[in-house]
Amino acid sequence: MPEPCFDPGSPETAAAEPLVRPLISFVNDAVRYAAGEADAVARRLGCAPFSGVAKADVRALSIAAGKRSTLVEEIYRERVRVPREAQLALRRFAKALERIAAVYRSQGSRARETIDEIALLFELGIDAAERATLEALARVASEVDERANRLGEAWESAALLAAFERLAAREAPPAPVATLPLQTLDPETRDDVKRRRGHFSASSLGAYAACPRKWYYRYVCAAVEDKGSAASFYGTAMHWALERFHDETPRSEIEGPADRLERKLEGWVDTAFDRYRLGFPTQIEFELARRRARRTAKRYLAWFLERYRRAPFEVIGTEESAALDLDGYEFIGYIDRLDRDDRTGAVTVIDYKTGTIAESAVQYRDDVASFVDFQLPFYYWVRTACGDRVGRLMLVPLKDPRLEVRPIELEVVPLPAPRPSYDAPGGTIGIDELERAKVRMIELARMLSDERIESFPVTSDPEVCTYCAYRDACRNRPQLCEERFAH
Repeated sequence: MPEPCFDPGSPETAAAEPLVRPLISFVNDAVRYAAGEADAVARRLGCAPFSGVAKADVRALSIAAGKRSTLVEEIYRERVRVPREAQLALRRFAKALERIAAVYRSQGSRARETIDEIALLFELGIDAAERATLEALARVASEVDERANRLGEAWESAALLAAFERLAAREAPPAPVATLPLQTLDPETRDDVKRRRGHFSASSLGAYAACPRKWYYRYVCAAVEDKGSAASFYGTAMHWALERFHDETPRSEIEGPADRLERKLEGWVDTAFDRYRLGFPTQIEFELARRRARRTAKRYLAWFLERYRRAPFEVIGTEESAALDLDGYEFIGYIDRLDRDDRTGAVTVIDYKTGTIAESAVQYRDDVASFVDFQLPFYYWVRTACGDRVGRLMLVPLKDPRLEVRPIELEVVPLPAPRPSYDAPGGTIGIDELERAKVRMIELARMLSDERIESFPVTSDPEVCTYCAYRDACRNRPQLCEERFAH
């Protein structure tokens, strides 16, 4: 006699809270993917609100992949350029898919284990309705496991998916909204902003410090930003070229002829700009940017070699992944370069800048003190947690090929020394100042994750709006004097 099919609508599996049907569909698709279904399921998962990645990024990658490759393959190839934070989120998504498939294929796997892994990897269950839905799905999975055990068989994904469909069908569709004259409709009620999921970055906190409204558009609304300007692709190409140059240049070559290093770096610059050629609107802009990058790279190399000969060091890392848990909040980023001094063993954290940066060490130190910039303080705490003794923090300007490379360099000291002249490129920063920046990062992460935020005001500084992707959509933005009196 066949085993009777269990009913997910029974009291044992019913949830007290109304079920979140989109969440059921998401878990359903995750199981389908784990069971080996087509790449279309992965693309559908990526566009779901529970994936942790931007729908626009998934669509762009899907278009690039076409029928020649899968979404996961396209994520790892990094042919479609997206911001670093978005790229890291995409990699986390790809690794989550791989992990789910591995759990499903593992010997002795159980349906309940697969569902628990999906919930963990995608950080599901953020509110009561989602938690109730996950509990109902877990109970269904446990019943599938029990039935498989009674029959002495491995559980089947088809049985689990069919049970999920019956669970979703148990929820009656919402009643249609009555059509009323427009003037009699009640005003919309204010709703809480959905809590931020996942990780933070120093740049995202800096965006909030600069303009809370911009942060709201970018990280809460997930509004689509512009596809990038020639300036942004110039920066991307320069970072890529320097990363490859230092990765492929052993110390013996650094101590060799300078002209050989110049040719090598120029070759990497050309390769980088060919890689990102489609980011430049016209051939003229592409060629001008490449020539500018070649001149800048030549000045960069002269500075690099002069610094090396003055105080020898070793490049110990490029594009290093930076991840740190601060009081339960996860922060991520990438460090452009790490050097270790031969004499002292101290580490220098280096960040390349192809845009506008502070003009002096004092100005950057003021930016840190006023909680406008968290980048180098965050990297300091990451490398300190890794066991490094960080001695210096450095910003390397790579914007203007007409100027010698003149980095902003801050020596980390136990107590800050007297302030140097305002325009000096070198100075000090105290550990207590870096500690205050860390505390503020935690405060901002807690506020954006756990507290109720009534509004996201616009910045009072019109200069912040100059290159903002949401400038035209923000009717409350401050205006420059010339704009206010232009009419």
